Amino acid sequence: MPSFNKVILLGNLTRDPEMRTANSGLTICKLGIATSRVSKGNDGENREETVFIDVDVFGKQAEIIGRYFTKGRPIFIEGRLRLDQWETSAGEKRSKLCVVLENFQFISSSRFDDEVSDANFTGSNSAPAPFKKDEIAAAPSRSNTFDEDVPF
Repeated sequence: MPSFNKVILLGNLTRDPEMRTANSGLTICKLGIATSRVSKGNDGENREETVFIDVDVFGKQAEIIGRYFTKGRPIFIEGRLRLDQWETSAGEKRSKLCVVLENFQFISSSRFDDEVSDANFTGSNSAPAPFKKDEIAAAPSRSNTFDEDVPF
């Protein structure tokens, strides 16, 4: 039976990325993003629905996100859903859907553009830069509502 598992999200980081390294040397990054949707209610008033999503990132992409992203920064994510299941110490079964990142793009903002222009994208002796300044792709954004407007 065919199946398809793809998630596309555009939102803001709810916290700074949490970095760690597995025993195998693989870099792992955990982050949270918030996405919002505005709709009209039955009473005609605008309502905003915000969804908070946990995202797991692995390898070189985890290193890049840990280096260049902070709380409040917008990000465009492509990935897949994964169901995490565990049992608490009290014996209760728990589960949670999260997203495993497969691809991402920087989203342009005035604050980010200033930081990028100051960054050294040509690399150094310690580690090569992951990309050059002209290689940074910006996904189209609705407006500048993501700049500094994160309510947390």
